[in-house]
Amino acid sequence: MTALYESDLDVARVTSDLFKQVFRRHAAGVAVIATGGASPTGFTATSLVSLSADPPLLSFNVSHGSSSWPAVERATHLSLHLLAVDQQDVATVFATSGIDRFAALDDWRRGPLGLPVIGGVMAWMAVAVRAKVPAGDSSVVIAEVMHAEHTDSDPLLFHGGRYGALSRPAGVQ
Repeated sequence: MTALYESDLDVARVTSDLFKQVFRRHAAGVAVIATGGASPTGFTATSLVSLSADPPLLSFNVSHGSSSWPAVERATHLSLHLLAVDQQDVATVFATSGIDRFAALDDWRRGPLGLPVIGGVMAWMAVAVRAKVPAGDSSVVIAEVMHAEHTDSDPLLFHGGRYGALSRPAGVQ
């Protein structure tokens, strides 16, 4: 294979619309990321990735235009929830702007450090924020996992603008 250099490309700049269309074709797990405090806030994310096992680090990005960004920008600790396959309603609530998302949620409690913990999730983690790195119109948040719990539930996935589930061949569990 021949190396490809920028000078070899005779293409127009990738627009944000094209970029979004490309990544809609990439299936991702669905997470809810939340801040604590007297008025917790949270948002739905598909950008959550593991970075390191030792120490246990993860990252996600959040748009500076998001209504949750000011709370995330101030946060030192967060709770992250990996949604289970039957939690599309939770994903939708936390993707809705202009509402008190936790008031619209029936199943949640306060966990370590007063962080919100959503019930019925596939897994949840309490994390300490280690860095916030500006990146275009967003910031990449790097956090260390301080506490984690999980179940054997299947994940909620997002692909092509829709929520979905894993498809398993017959006989595979």
